[in-house]
Amino acid sequence: MGVVLRHENSTREAPEYQAMRIDFQRTGGFAGLTLRKTFDSTSLPTDRQRELELLLETSGFFDLPHELHSAEPSADRFQYRLTVERGGRSHTVRAAEATAPDALRPLLDWLTAASREKG
Repeated sequence: MGVVLRHENSTREAPEYQAMRIDFQRTGGFAGLTLRKTFDSTSLPTDRQRELELLLETSGFFDLPHELHSAEPSADRFQYRLTVERGGRSHTVRAAEATAPDALRPLLDWLTAASREKG
């Protein structure tokens, strides 16, 4: 049985945990800096593994197209590239900040914050 997580007045059962590897890259922005990190979920504490798993599931990541870009270029906006390997599957999504679906944004925010952490 999964762990029950509460978020924004809703209750959702966390999906069964599967080890995953995520290659995350964020480029662009006003300073044009690149933020890059590879996550191996087995090296994360259990609570963070579950949080990441829930964010991945609720984003519908494996159902997203490979490219999510706007027809109009936007200067100083972030570009994201995520590759997730989990359960024998691998999927890559490239998204512009302006075209990232709302369901994907919490995962992008989590990965951005975790990429900035030292250690």
